[in-house]
Amino acid sequence: MRTVAVLGSTGSIGRQTLEVTEALTGEIEVTALAAGKNVELLVAQARRFRPKVVAIAAKEQYSALKRALTGTNIKVLAGEEGLIEIAAGPESQTVLAAIVGIAGLGPTLAAVRAGKRIALANKETLVTAGNIVQQEAAKSGADILPVDSEHSAIWQCLRSGRREEVQNLILTASGG
Repeated sequence: MRTVAVLGSTGSIGRQTLEVTEALTGEIEVTALAAGKNVELLVAQARRFRPKVVAIAAKEQYSALKRALTGTNIKVLAGEEGLIEIAAGPESQTVLAAIVGIAGLGPTLAAVRAGKRIALANKETLVTAGNIVQQEAAKSGADILPVDSEHSAIWQCLRSGRREEVQNLILTASGG
């Protein structure tokens, strides 16, 4: 069974990922969840998936999250430190990195340095620090797989033929 941490579990991609894990019961175990500030949805997800650990980026939500999960044996973390601990922690083989914007860089880089399989849905990580992320992945053996629509489509196209067959790639920057 594969284990997965979902960073950005309350966002669109995170919610879709959790739907897929339910469809693949017995194949994927959700071992960690992390969200920005939507404590109510994170609590519901934690009760449903029973991960080992959850984190909320908004430190002011920590007490509410901790209180809501009392008696569940789920470890509760907060802040960027909590997100990084989940990303690099031993609970998960795969990390879905779907934290929006530059806030996703630190946790994604931590997962890369830990040698995880990264399902990357955060384009900003590579836009802002692509060279660093790639260098760290080469050192650690991390596998980075693009899962958001545009960059996954390009990745799949490039894998279907020979790179020398590609002359240009044109990205429209349409915003989705």
